[in-house]
Amino acid sequence: MESAPSLVVTLLVGLTVAYVGGLAARALRLPPIVGYLLAGVVVGPHTPGFAADQHTVEDLAQIGVVLLLFGVGLHFSLDDLRAVWRVAVPGALLQIAASAALAFGVARLIGFDTEGAIALAMCLAVASTVVATRALEERGVLVSEAGRIALGWLVMQDLVVVAVLVVLPGGAASSLVAAHGILAASAIKVAAAAVFAAIMLPLGRRIIPWILTLTARDGSRELFRLAVIVAALGIAYLAAALVGVSPALGAFFAGIIIAESDVSHQAAGESVPVQQIFTVLFFVSVGMLFDPGVLLRAPGQVAAVTLLIVVGNALITLFVLLAMRAAPRSALEVAALLAQIGEFSFILSGTEASRGLLPGDGRSLVLAGALISILLQPAMLRLADVLATPLDRVRFLRHRHAGRREIRRRHALPQLDRHAIVIGHGRVGSVIAATLRAQGVPYIVIEQDLHFAERLRREGVPVVYGDAAWPEVFEAAGPDRARLLVIAVPEKSAVRRILAAAQAINPALDIVARTHSRDEAEWLKRHGVGRVVMGESHTANEMADYAMKRFTP
Repeated sequence: MESAPSLVVTLLVGLTVAYVGGLAARALRLPPIVGYLLAGVVVGPHTPGFAADQHTVEDLAQIGVVLLLFGVGLHFSLDDLRAVWRVAVPGALLQIAASAALAFGVARLIGFDTEGAIALAMCLAVASTVVATRALEERGVLVSEAGRIALGWLVMQDLVVVAVLVVLPGGAASSLVAAHGILAASAIKVAAAAVFAAIMLPLGRRIIPWILTLTARDGSRELFRLAVIVAALGIAYLAAALVGVSPALGAFFAGIIIAESDVSHQAAGESVPVQQIFTVLFFVSVGMLFDPGVLLRAPGQVAAVTLLIVVGNALITLFVLLAMRAAPRSALEVAALLAQIGEFSFILSGTEASRGLLPGDGRSLVLAGALISILLQPAMLRLADVLATPLDRVRFLRHRHAGRREIRRRHALPQLDRHAIVIGHGRVGSVIAATLRAQGVPYIVIEQDLHFAERLRREGVPVVYGDAAWPEVFEAAGPDRARLLVIAVPEKSAVRRILAAAQAINPALDIVARTHSRDEAEWLKRHGVGRVVMGESHTANEMADYAMKRFTP
Protein backbone atom coordinates (compact mmCIF):
# COMPACT_ATOMS: atom_id res chain seq x y z
CA MET A 1 0.00 0.00 0.00
CA GLU A 2 2.90 2.37 0.68
CA SER A 3 4.03 2.30 -2.96
CA ALA A 4 0.67 3.54 -4.29
CA PRO A 5 1.15 7.23 -3.34
CA SER A 6 4.65 7.19 -4.84
CA LEU A 7 3.32 5.77 -8.09
CA VAL A 8 0.41 8.21 -8.25
CA VAL A 9 2.57 11.25 -7.44
CA THR A 10 5.25 10.15 -9.91
CA LEU A 11 2.69 9.71 -12.68
CA LEU A 12 0.96 12.99 -11.91
CA VAL A 13 4.09 15.12 -11.72
CA GLY A 14 5.87 13.36 -14.59
CA LEU A 15 2.94 13.67 -17.00
CA THR A 16 2.10 17.23 -15.92
CA VAL A 17 5.64 18.51 -16.45
CA ALA A 18 5.82 16.56 -19.74
CA TYR A 19 2.58 18.24 -20.84
CA VAL A 20 3.93 21.71 -20.06
CA GLY A 21 7.25 20.88 -21.74
CA GLY A 22 5.47 19.53 -24.80
CA LEU A 23 3.35 22.70 -25.10
CA ALA A 24 6.47 24.86 -24.81
CA ALA A 25 8.28 22.82 -27.45
CA ARG A 26 5.36 23.12 -29.87
CA ALA A 27 5.23 26.88 -29.27
CA LEU A 28 8.89 27.02 -30.32
CA ARG A 29 8.11 24.78 -33.34
CA LEU A 30 10.10 21.89 -31.89
CA PRO A 31 8.94 18.28 -31.64
CA PRO A 32 7.14 17.52 -28.33
CA ILE A 33 9.85 14.95 -27.55
CA VAL A 34 12.21 17.87 -26.77
CA GLY A 35 9.81 19.07 -24.09
CA TYR A 36 9.46 15.57 -22.62
CA LEU A 37 13.24 15.17 -22.32
CA LEU A 38 13.69 18.55 -20.64
CA ALA A 39 10.75 17.76 -18.34
CA GLY A 40 12.68 14.73 -17.15
CA VAL A 41 15.68 16.90 -16.36
CA VAL A 42 13.45 19.24 -14.31
CA VAL A 43 11.97 16.44 -12.14
CA GLY A 44 15.18 14.41 -12.01
CA PRO A 45 17.47 13.94 -9.01
CA HIS A 46 20.22 16.14 -10.47
CA THR A 47 18.25 19.41 -10.41
CA PRO A 48 16.83 21.28 -7.39
CA GLY A 49 13.22 20.99 -6.34
CA PHE A 50 10.87 18.03 -6.60
CA ALA A 51 12.46 14.71 -7.64
CA ALA A 52 10.16 12.02 -9.01
CA ASP A 53 10.73 8.39 -8.08
CA GLN A 54 13.30 7.39 -10.68
CA HIS A 55 12.86 3.61 -10.40
CA THR A 56 9.10 3.89 -10.84
CA VAL A 57 9.50 6.07 -13.93
CA GLU A 58 12.06 3.66 -15.41
CA ASP A 59 9.71 0.70 -14.89
CA LEU A 60 6.84 2.58 -16.54
CA ALA A 61 9.17 3.64 -19.36
CA GLN A 62 10.00 0.00 -20.11
CA ILE A 63 6.29 -0.59 -20.73
CA GLY A 64 6.36 2.35 -23.13
CA VAL A 65 9.26 0.82 -25.08
CA VAL A 66 7.44 -2.53 -25.27
CA LEU A 67 4.17 -0.99 -26.48
CA LEU A 68 5.91 1.24 -29.01
CA LEU A 69 7.73 -1.69 -30.59
CA PHE A 70 4.48 -3.63 -30.55
CA GLY A 71 2.85 -0.84 -32.55
CA VAL A 72 5.75 -0.83 -35.01
CA GLY A 73 5.33 -4.58 -35.52
CA LEU A 74 1.63 -4.05 -36.26
CA HIS A 75 2.58 -1.89 -39.24
CA PHE A 76 5.56 -3.93 -40.39
CA SER A 77 4.96 -7.28 -42.09
CA LEU A 78 7.35 -10.19 -42.49
CA ASP A 79 7.45 -9.47 -46.21
CA ASP A 80 8.71 -5.96 -45.38
CA LEU A 81 11.46 -7.46 -43.23
CA ARG A 82 12.50 -9.91 -45.93
CA ALA A 83 12.58 -7.09 -48.50
CA VAL A 84 15.31 -5.20 -46.59
CA TRP A 85 17.09 -8.08 -44.83
CA ARG A 86 19.91 -8.26 -47.37
CA VAL A 87 20.68 -4.59 -46.70
CA ALA A 88 19.85 -4.41 -42.98
CA VAL A 89 21.86 -7.41 -41.72
CA PRO A 90 25.29 -6.80 -43.32
CA GLY A 91 24.78 -3.04 -43.26
CA ALA A 92 24.01 -2.89 -39.54
CA LEU A 93 26.92 -5.17 -38.69
CA LEU A 94 29.33 -3.06 -40.75
CA GLN A 95 28.01 0.15 -39.22
CA ILE A 96 28.26 -1.15 -35.64
CA ALA A 97 31.82 -2.37 -36.22
CA ALA A 98 32.94 0.91 -37.83
CA SER A 99 31.15 3.11 -35.27
CA ALA A 100 32.55 1.10 -32.35
CA ALA A 101 36.09 1.27 -33.80
CA LEU A 102 35.85 5.05 -34.22
CA ALA A 103 34.40 5.49 -30.71
CA PHE A 104 37.11 3.26 -29.23
CA GLY A 105 39.83 5.42 -30.77
CA VAL A 106 38.26 8.65 -29.52
CA ALA A 107 37.67 7.18 -26.04
CA ARG A 108 41.34 6.31 -25.78
CA LEU A 109 42.28 9.84 -26.85
CA ILE A 110 40.12 11.44 -24.13
CA GLY A 111 41.66 9.33 -21.38
CA PHE A 112 39.72 6.04 -21.10
CA ASP A 113 41.65 2.83 -20.53
CA THR A 114 41.22 -0.09 -22.97
CA GLU A 115 38.41 -1.77 -21.02
CA GLY A 116 36.52 1.49 -20.52
CA ALA A 117 36.99 2.49 -24.17
CA ILE A 118 35.49 -0.80 -25.34
CA ALA A 119 32.53 -0.35 -22.99
CA LEU A 120 31.91 3.23 -24.15
CA ALA A 121 32.32 2.26 -27.81
CA MET A 122 29.48 -0.26 -27.66
CA CYS A 123 27.17 2.27 -25.99
CA LEU A 124 27.74 4.78 -28.79
CA ALA A 125 27.35 2.38 -31.73
CA VAL A 126 23.63 1.54 -31.46
CA ALA A 127 20.69 3.89 -32.05
CA SER A 128 17.43 4.26 -30.16
CA THR A 129 14.59 2.27 -31.69
CA VAL A 130 12.06 4.38 -29.78
CA VAL A 131 13.39 7.69 -31.09
CA ALA A 132 13.78 6.48 -34.68
CA THR A 133 10.34 4.89 -34.90
CA ARG A 134 8.73 7.93 -33.31
CA ALA A 135 10.39 10.13 -35.95
CA LEU A 136 9.25 7.80 -38.73
CA GLU A 137 5.67 7.88 -37.46
CA GLU A 138 5.63 11.68 -37.17
CA ARG A 139 6.95 12.01 -40.75
CA GLY A 140 4.45 9.42 -42.02
CA VAL A 141 7.17 7.27 -43.64
CA LEU A 142 7.11 4.18 -41.42
CA VAL A 143 6.47 1.88 -44.41
CA SER A 144 8.62 3.77 -46.92
CA GLU A 145 11.87 2.33 -48.24
CA ALA A 146 13.86 4.35 -45.68
CA GLY A 147 11.47 3.31 -42.92
CA ARG A 148 11.78 -0.40 -43.67
CA ILE A 149 15.57 -0.22 -43.93
CA ALA A 150 15.80 1.72 -40.66
CA LEU A 151 13.55 -0.73 -38.79
CA GLY A 152 15.40 -3.77 -40.11
CA TRP A 153 18.68 -2.06 -39.19
CA LEU A 154 17.42 -1.36 -35.66
CA VAL A 155 16.24 -4.95 -35.15
CA MET A 156 19.74 -6.13 -36.10
CA GLN A 157 21.29 -3.66 -33.66
CA ASP A 158 19.00 -4.97 -30.91
CA LEU A 159 20.18 -8.52 -31.54
CA VAL A 160 23.81 -7.37 -31.34
CA VAL A 161 23.10 -5.68 -27.99
CA VAL A 162 21.60 -8.94 -26.70
CA ALA A 163 24.78 -10.78 -27.69
CA VAL A 164 26.94 -8.10 -26.03
CA LEU A 165 24.98 -8.34 -22.78
CA VAL A 166 25.61 -12.10 -22.79
CA VAL A 167 29.39 -11.77 -23.03
CA LEU A 168 29.77 -8.98 -20.47
CA PRO A 169 31.57 -10.31 -17.39
CA GLY A 170 29.46 -10.93 -14.28
CA GLY A 171 25.70 -10.89 -13.94
CA ALA A 172 23.20 -13.60 -14.77
CA ALA A 173 24.97 -14.57 -17.98
CA SER A 174 28.29 -15.28 -16.26
CA SER A 175 27.47 -18.93 -15.58
CA LEU A 176 26.64 -19.48 -19.24
CA VAL A 177 29.92 -17.85 -20.29
CA ALA A 178 31.88 -19.81 -17.68
CA ALA A 179 30.37 -23.10 -18.78
CA HIS A 180 30.67 -22.69 -22.56
CA GLY A 181 33.00 -19.77 -23.28
CA ILE A 182 32.18 -16.35 -24.73
CA LEU A 183 31.62 -17.35 -28.37
CA ALA A 184 29.61 -20.43 -27.50
CA ALA A 185 27.50 -18.48 -24.99
CA SER A 186 26.75 -15.83 -27.60
CA ALA A 187 25.83 -18.47 -30.17
CA ILE A 188 23.53 -20.19 -27.66
CA LYS A 189 21.75 -16.92 -26.88
CA VAL A 190 21.27 -15.96 -30.53
CA ALA A 191 20.13 -19.51 -31.37
CA ALA A 192 17.63 -19.35 -28.51
CA ALA A 193 16.22 -16.12 -29.92
CA ALA A 194 15.97 -17.69 -33.39
CA VAL A 195 14.19 -20.76 -31.97
CA PHE A 196 11.79 -18.50 -30.08
CA ALA A 197 10.95 -16.62 -33.29
CA ALA A 198 10.64 -19.84 -35.30
CA ILE A 199 8.16 -21.29 -32.80
CA MET A 200 6.27 -18.15 -31.81
CA LEU A 201 5.68 -16.71 -35.28
CA PRO A 202 3.83 -19.67 -36.84
CA LEU A 203 2.16 -20.71 -33.57
CA GLY A 204 1.23 -17.19 -32.56
CA ARG A 205 -0.18 -16.38 -35.99
CA ARG A 206 -2.79 -19.07 -35.42
CA ILE A 207 -3.63 -18.60 -31.76
CA ILE A 208 -3.42 -14.87 -31.01
CA PRO A 209 -5.42 -13.55 -34.02
CA TRP A 210 -8.03 -16.24 -33.29
CA ILE A 211 -8.36 -15.00 -29.70
CA LEU A 212 -8.56 -11.37 -30.79
CA THR A 213 -11.15 -12.18 -33.47
CA LEU A 214 -13.21 -14.09 -30.91
CA THR A 215 -13.00 -11.12 -28.54
CA ALA A 216 -13.92 -8.65 -31.27
CA ARG A 217 -17.03 -10.64 -32.12
CA ASP A 218 -18.17 -10.22 -28.52
CA GLY A 219 -18.49 -6.51 -29.29
CA SER A 220 -16.73 -5.15 -26.19
CA ARG A 221 -14.02 -2.62 -27.09
CA GLU A 222 -12.83 -2.68 -23.50
CA LEU A 223 -12.16 -6.42 -23.62
CA PHE A 224 -10.60 -6.17 -27.07
CA ARG A 225 -8.21 -3.42 -25.92
CA LEU A 226 -7.34 -5.51 -22.88
CA ALA A 227 -6.65 -8.56 -25.06
CA VAL A 228 -4.34 -6.53 -27.31
CA ILE A 229 -2.29 -5.16 -24.39
CA VAL A 230 -2.10 -8.61 -22.76
CA ALA A 231 -0.82 -10.09 -26.05
CA ALA A 232 1.87 -7.41 -26.37
CA LEU A 233 3.10 -7.60 -22.78
CA GLY A 234 2.69 -11.39 -22.60
CA ILE A 235 4.85 -12.19 -25.61
CA ALA A 236 7.38 -9.57 -24.50
CA TYR A 237 7.62 -11.28 -21.10
CA LEU A 238 7.94 -14.74 -22.67
CA ALA A 239 10.76 -13.51 -24.91
CA ALA A 240 12.66 -12.15 -21.92
CA ALA A 241 11.91 -15.02 -19.51
CA LEU A 242 12.42 -17.99 -21.85
CA VAL A 243 15.31 -16.91 -24.07
CA GLY A 244 16.60 -13.71 -22.47
CA VAL A 245 16.03 -11.42 -25.45
CA SER A 246 14.85 -7.84 -25.06
CA PRO A 247 11.15 -7.55 -24.09
CA ALA A 248 10.87 -4.83 -26.73
CA LEU A 249 12.06 -7.28 -29.39
CA GLY A 250 9.49 -9.80 -28.17
CA ALA A 251 6.76 -7.17 -28.44
CA PHE A 252 7.91 -6.38 -31.97
CA PHE A 253 7.32 -10.04 -32.90
CA ALA A 254 3.90 -9.84 -31.21
CA GLY A 255 2.98 -6.94 -33.46
CA ILE A 256 4.12 -8.83 -36.56
CA ILE A 257 1.99 -11.80 -35.52
CA ILE A 258 -1.18 -9.70 -35.16
CA ALA A 259 -0.42 -7.70 -38.32
CA GLU A 260 -1.27 -10.74 -40.43
CA SER A 261 -4.83 -10.93 -39.01
CA ASP A 262 -8.08 -9.23 -40.03
CA VAL A 263 -8.19 -7.28 -36.76
CA SER A 264 -4.76 -5.67 -37.10
CA HIS A 265 -6.03 -2.14 -37.81
CA GLN A 266 -8.38 -2.19 -34.85
CA ALA A 267 -5.62 -3.61 -32.64
CA ALA A 268 -3.35 -0.75 -33.69
CA GLY A 269 -6.03 1.84 -32.98
CA GLU A 270 -6.86 0.45 -29.55
CA SER A 271 -3.23 0.24 -28.42
CA VAL A 272 -2.14 3.72 -29.56
CA PRO A 273 -3.56 5.78 -26.63
CA VAL A 274 -1.97 3.52 -24.02
CA GLN A 275 1.27 3.37 -26.00
CA GLN A 276 1.55 7.16 -26.28
CA ILE A 277 1.23 7.76 -22.53
CA PHE A 278 3.94 5.25 -21.65
CA THR A 279 6.21 6.46 -24.45
CA VAL A 280 6.08 9.96 -22.96
CA LEU A 281 7.22 8.47 -19.66
CA PHE A 282 10.15 6.83 -21.45
CA PHE A 283 11.45 10.19 -22.62
CA VAL A 284 10.88 11.67 -19.16
CA SER A 285 12.94 8.83 -17.67
CA VAL A 286 15.81 9.61 -20.07
CA GLY A 287 15.82 13.24 -18.95
CA MET A 288 15.81 12.17 -15.27
CA LEU A 289 18.99 10.16 -15.72
CA PHE A 290 20.88 13.12 -17.16
CA ASP A 291 23.25 14.99 -14.83
CA PRO A 292 23.70 18.54 -16.22
CA GLY A 293 26.86 18.89 -14.13
CA VAL A 294 28.79 16.79 -16.64
CA LEU A 295 28.54 19.68 -19.11
CA LEU A 296 30.71 21.75 -16.76
CA ARG A 297 32.99 18.94 -15.54
CA ALA A 298 33.89 17.55 -18.96
CA PRO A 299 32.72 19.82 -21.82
CA GLY A 300 35.39 18.53 -24.21
CA GLN A 301 34.45 14.90 -23.62
CA VAL A 302 30.73 15.70 -24.04
CA ALA A 303 31.48 17.46 -27.34
CA ALA A 304 33.58 14.52 -28.58
CA VAL A 305 30.90 11.97 -27.69
CA THR A 306 28.17 14.07 -29.30
CA LEU A 307 30.15 14.49 -32.53
CA LEU A 308 30.75 10.74 -32.63
CA ILE A 309 27.04 10.03 -32.37
CA VAL A 310 25.63 12.77 -34.57
CA VAL A 311 28.32 13.13 -37.24
CA GLY A 312 30.35 9.92 -37.03
CA ASN A 313 27.46 7.45 -36.92
CA ALA A 314 25.53 9.37 -39.57
CA LEU A 315 28.43 9.41 -42.05
CA ILE A 316 29.28 5.77 -41.44
CA THR A 317 25.65 4.73 -41.99
CA LEU A 318 25.41 6.87 -45.13
CA PHE A 319 28.59 5.45 -46.67
CA VAL A 320 27.61 1.87 -45.84
CA LEU A 321 24.18 2.27 -47.44
CA LEU A 322 25.57 3.98 -50.55
CA ALA A 323 28.16 1.21 -50.88
CA MET A 324 25.29 -1.30 -50.75
CA ARG A 325 23.51 0.58 -53.58
CA ALA A 326 20.68 2.02 -51.50
CA ALA A 327 18.82 5.00 -52.94
CA PRO A 328 20.74 8.18 -52.04
CA ARG A 329 17.66 9.85 -50.56
CA SER A 330 16.81 6.78 -48.47
CA ALA A 331 20.43 6.46 -47.35
CA LEU A 332 20.44 10.07 -46.14
CA GLU A 333 17.16 9.67 -44.27
CA VAL A 334 18.28 6.45 -42.56
CA ALA A 335 21.62 8.07 -41.61
CA ALA A 336 19.79 11.01 -40.01
CA LEU A 337 17.38 8.68 -38.20
CA LEU A 338 20.25 6.67 -36.70
CA ALA A 339 22.34 9.70 -35.66
CA GLN A 340 21.29 9.32 -32.01
CA ILE A 341 21.43 6.81 -29.17
CA GLY A 342 18.85 5.80 -26.58
CA GLU A 343 17.36 2.97 -24.58
CA PHE A 344 19.81 0.19 -25.45
CA SER A 345 22.75 2.49 -24.80
CA PHE A 346 21.23 3.21 -21.38
CA ILE A 347 20.89 -0.50 -20.69
CA LEU A 348 24.47 -1.18 -21.77
CA SER A 349 25.94 1.76 -19.86
CA GLY A 350 24.02 0.84 -16.71
CA THR A 351 25.15 -2.79 -16.89
CA GLU A 352 28.74 -1.83 -17.64
CA ALA A 353 28.83 0.77 -14.84
CA SER A 354 27.44 -1.70 -12.28
CA ARG A 355 30.12 -4.24 -13.24
CA GLY A 356 32.95 -1.71 -13.07
CA LEU A 357 33.64 -1.62 -16.80
CA LEU A 358 32.60 2.00 -17.43
CA PRO A 359 34.59 4.36 -15.19
CA GLY A 360 33.97 7.81 -13.75
CA ASP A 361 31.62 9.98 -15.81
CA GLY A 362 31.25 7.29 -18.47
CA ARG A 363 27.52 6.80 -17.97
CA SER A 364 26.92 10.56 -17.70
CA LEU A 365 28.74 11.02 -21.01
CA VAL A 366 26.48 8.43 -22.65
CA LEU A 367 23.37 10.13 -21.28
CA ALA A 368 24.62 13.58 -22.30
CA GLY A 369 25.34 12.34 -25.82
CA ALA A 370 21.92 10.68 -25.97
CA LEU A 371 20.04 13.76 -24.82
CA ILE A 372 21.89 16.15 -27.13
CA SER A 373 21.68 13.82 -30.14
CA ILE A 374 17.93 13.34 -29.63
CA LEU A 375 17.48 17.10 -29.40
CA LEU A 376 19.46 17.51 -32.64
CA GLN A 377 17.65 14.81 -34.62
CA PRO A 378 14.93 17.10 -36.08
CA ALA A 379 17.70 19.32 -37.45
CA MET A 380 19.50 16.27 -38.86
CA LEU A 381 16.35 15.15 -40.64
CA ARG A 382 15.86 18.62 -42.11
CA LEU A 383 19.48 18.61 -43.25
CA ALA A 384 18.93 15.22 -44.90
CA ASP A 385 15.96 16.66 -46.81
CA VAL A 386 18.09 19.60 -47.99
CA LEU A 387 21.00 17.40 -49.11
CA ALA A 388 18.81 14.74 -50.76
CA THR A 389 18.20 16.61 -54.01
CA PRO A 390 21.90 17.43 -54.70
CA LEU A 391 22.86 13.85 -53.85
CA ASP A 392 20.16 12.51 -56.17
CA ARG A 393 21.84 14.44 -59.01
CA VAL A 394 25.14 12.61 -58.60
CA ARG A 395 24.99 10.48 -61.72
CA PHE A 396 27.29 7.77 -60.38
CA LEU A 397 25.13 7.11 -57.30
CA ARG A 398 21.86 7.35 -59.21
CA HIS A 399 22.95 4.87 -61.85
CA ARG A 400 24.34 2.46 -59.26
CA HIS A 401 20.96 2.27 -57.53
CA ALA A 402 18.41 2.12 -60.31
CA GLY A 403 20.30 2.35 -63.55
CA ARG A 404 21.13 -1.05 -65.00
CA ARG A 405 18.27 -3.04 -63.54
CA GLU A 406 15.67 -0.47 -64.62
CA ILE A 407 17.16 0.01 -68.09
CA ARG A 408 17.06 -3.75 -68.68
CA ARG A 409 13.37 -3.81 -67.82
CA ARG A 410 12.24 -0.82 -69.82
CA HIS A 411 12.02 -2.75 -73.06
CA ALA A 412 9.31 -4.96 -71.50
CA LEU A 413 7.01 -2.00 -70.84
CA PRO A 414 4.24 -1.43 -73.38
CA GLN A 415 4.49 1.66 -75.56
CA LEU A 416 1.27 3.28 -74.33
CA ASP A 417 -0.29 6.53 -75.47
CA ARG A 418 -2.81 8.77 -73.67
CA HIS A 419 -2.39 6.60 -70.59
CA ALA A 420 -2.36 7.23 -66.84
CA ILE A 421 0.71 7.04 -64.62
CA VAL A 422 0.02 5.97 -61.02
CA ILE A 423 2.74 6.81 -58.48
CA GLY A 424 2.59 4.33 -55.60
CA HIS A 425 0.57 1.13 -55.37
CA GLY A 426 -0.38 1.25 -51.68
CA ARG A 427 -3.85 1.44 -50.18
CA VAL A 428 -4.86 4.42 -52.35
CA GLY A 429 -2.89 3.67 -55.51
CA SER A 430 -4.06 0.07 -55.71
CA VAL A 431 -7.73 1.16 -55.66
CA ILE A 432 -7.10 3.72 -58.40
CA ALA A 433 -5.23 1.15 -60.52
CA ALA A 434 -8.03 -1.39 -60.08
CA THR A 435 -10.61 1.19 -61.23
CA LEU A 436 -8.56 2.12 -64.29
CA ARG A 437 -8.12 -1.56 -65.14
CA ALA A 438 -11.86 -2.24 -64.76
CA GLN A 439 -12.69 0.64 -67.12
CA GLY A 440 -10.09 -0.44 -69.69
CA VAL A 441 -7.93 2.66 -69.20
CA PRO A 442 -4.24 1.94 -69.96
CA TYR A 443 -1.89 2.77 -67.10
CA ILE A 444 1.63 2.26 -65.78
CA VAL A 445 2.57 2.09 -62.10
CA ILE A 446 5.78 3.57 -60.67
CA GLU A 447 6.54 1.84 -57.37
CA GLN A 448 9.54 2.45 -55.12
CA ASP A 449 8.93 -0.71 -53.07
CA LEU A 450 10.76 -3.49 -54.88
CA HIS A 451 8.68 -6.21 -53.22
CA PHE A 452 5.42 -4.66 -54.50
CA ALA A 453 6.93 -3.92 -57.91
CA GLU A 454 8.00 -7.53 -58.42
CA ARG A 455 4.61 -8.82 -57.31
CA LEU A 456 2.80 -6.48 -59.72
CA ARG A 457 5.12 -7.51 -62.54
CA ARG A 458 4.28 -11.17 -61.92
CA GLU A 459 0.58 -10.25 -62.10
CA GLY A 460 1.10 -8.68 -65.50
CA VAL A 461 0.78 -5.05 -64.39
CA PRO A 462 3.07 -2.62 -66.27
CA VAL A 463 5.35 -1.33 -63.51
CA VAL A 464 8.53 0.70 -63.22
CA TYR A 465 10.56 0.19 -60.06
CA GLY A 466 12.28 3.25 -58.62
CA ASP A 467 11.89 6.79 -57.32
CA ALA A 468 9.54 8.73 -59.60
CA ALA A 469 11.47 11.94 -58.94
CA TRP A 470 14.44 10.59 -60.91
CA PRO A 471 14.17 11.48 -64.62
CA GLU A 472 15.51 8.05 -65.66
CA VAL A 473 12.70 6.31 -63.76
CA PHE A 474 9.93 8.74 -64.60
CA GLU A 475 10.73 8.80 -68.32
CA ALA A 476 10.35 5.00 -68.45
CA ALA A 477 6.61 5.45 -67.84
CA GLY A 478 6.24 7.64 -70.95
CA PRO A 479 5.10 10.90 -69.35
CA ASP A 480 5.53 12.78 -72.63
CA ARG A 481 2.71 10.63 -74.09
CA ALA A 482 0.60 10.32 -70.92
CA ARG A 483 -2.75 12.00 -70.30
CA LEU A 484 -2.90 11.86 -66.51
CA LEU A 485 -0.51 11.61 -63.57
CA VAL A 486 -1.90 10.27 -60.28
CA ILE A 487 0.40 10.93 -57.30
CA ALA A 488 -0.99 8.49 -54.74
CA VAL A 489 1.76 8.92 -52.13
CA PRO A 490 1.01 11.41 -49.30
CA GLU A 491 4.51 12.48 -48.18
CA LYS A 492 4.94 16.22 -48.84
CA SER A 493 8.58 16.10 -49.91
CA ALA A 494 7.97 13.16 -52.25
CA VAL A 495 4.92 14.80 -53.86
CA ARG A 496 6.82 18.03 -54.51
CA ARG A 497 9.80 16.27 -56.05
CA ILE A 498 7.56 14.17 -58.32
CA LEU A 499 5.60 17.27 -59.34
CA ALA A 500 8.81 19.07 -60.31
CA ALA A 501 10.04 16.09 -62.34
CA ALA A 502 6.69 15.73 -64.14
CA GLN A 503 6.38 19.39 -65.04
CA ALA A 504 9.96 19.47 -66.32
CA ILE A 505 9.20 16.65 -68.80
CA ASN A 506 5.57 17.41 -69.71
CA PRO A 507 4.21 20.79 -68.50
CA ALA A 508 0.80 20.01 -70.03
CA LEU A 509 0.32 16.78 -68.06
CA ASP A 510 -2.89 16.73 -66.00
CA ILE A 511 -2.04 15.92 -62.37
CA VAL A 512 -4.08 14.73 -59.38
CA ALA A 513 -2.40 14.45 -55.97
CA ARG A 514 -3.32 13.63 -52.38
CA THR A 515 -2.38 15.36 -49.15
CA HIS A 516 -3.36 15.52 -45.48
CA SER A 517 -2.70 19.27 -45.08
CA ARG A 518 -4.85 22.20 -46.17
CA ASP A 519 -1.77 24.42 -46.51
CA GLU A 520 -0.09 21.82 -48.71
CA ALA A 521 -3.26 21.52 -50.80
CA GLU A 522 -3.18 25.27 -51.46
CA TRP A 523 0.52 25.09 -52.38
CA LEU A 524 -0.09 22.26 -54.85
CA LYS A 525 -2.95 24.11 -56.51
CA ARG A 526 -0.77 27.21 -56.93
CA HIS A 527 1.91 25.07 -58.58
CA GLY A 528 -0.22 23.53 -61.31
CA VAL A 529 -1.88 20.45 -59.79
CA GLY A 530 -5.28 20.09 -61.42
CA ARG A 531 -6.99 18.28 -58.55
CA VAL A 532 -5.89 17.95 -54.92
CA VAL A 533 -7.69 15.43 -52.72
CA MET A 534 -7.71 15.64 -48.93
CA GLY A 535 -8.90 12.38 -47.41
CA GLU A 536 -10.19 13.97 -44.22
CA SER A 537 -12.02 16.75 -46.07
CA HIS A 538 -13.64 14.30 -48.49
CA THR A 539 -14.79 12.07 -45.63
CA ALA A 540 -16.23 15.03 -43.71
CA ASN A 541 -18.12 16.30 -46.77
CA GLU A 542 -19.60 12.86 -47.50
CA MET A 543 -20.77 12.44 -43.90
CA ALA A 544 -22.16 16.00 -43.73
CA ASP A 545 -24.02 15.49 -47.03
CA TYR A 546 -25.57 12.27 -45.75
CA ALA A 547 -26.53 13.91 -42.46
CA MET A 548 -28.30 16.77 -44.25
CA LYS A 549 -30.20 14.34 -46.47
CA ARG A 550 -31.53 12.57 -43.40
CA PHE A 551 -32.93 15.87 -42.06
CA THR A 552 -34.28 17.16 -45.38
CA PRO A 553 -38.01 16.47 -45.88
